Amino acid sequence: MKKKILIIALTGVVLISVGMTNGDISDSSIDIETKLELVETKRLKEEAIKDSINLYHQSELDKFLTEVGHRESTNRYDVVNRWGYMGKYQFGRSTLKGLGYNVSKKEFLSNHDLQEEAMMALLNHNKDKLQAYIDIFDGKTVNGIYITESGILAAAHLGGQGSVKRFFKNGRVFRDGNGTKITSYMEKFSGYDIALN
Repeated sequence: MKKKILIIALTGVVLISVGMTNGDISDSSIDIETKLELVETKRLKEEAIKDSINLYHQSELDKFLTEVGHRESTNRYDVVNRWGYMGKYQFGRSTLKGLGYNVSKKEFLSNHDLQEEAMMALLNHNKDKLQAYIDIFDGKTVNGIYITESGILAAAHLGGQGSVKRFFKNGRVFRDGNGTKITSYMEKFSGYDIALN
């Protein structure tokens, strides 16, 4: 909540400054060159607002990815667990293939950029498949858990989309091979403003 208030306040300050310096460009007493300068100033300030919002969302996404990576592998790209899940985010081969990545274990483990790309692809894929649930439950409390988009997507990363859907439909809570519940991911990774497309 503090993060949203901060970005709203920042946007408000920039908007006020745009309004104060923008002037009335339809005033016929202003020459064309001055009007063009005012239009350009307005455009630059609007871009600055967009850039500050994008930077905020990017930093939130980076924090989210770092925290998920830490929980999965202590942010190690070279790790393989006893079930064969690989890399920073502990991808299974079937998930990678489903996302269109047909790579060897060695190639995947040695390519940090590929792992980050695969994670973004998975987050966007899961968001697409779970959008209806996000729209309905984001900001609500379900079975004692405060639900947010980032929490839902983290839970889907742990247990797949189906386990998230079952949780919302009938309260079933999936546990992975280590006994970790999807609800623990919903809680732990709640509230990140990750702003996926």
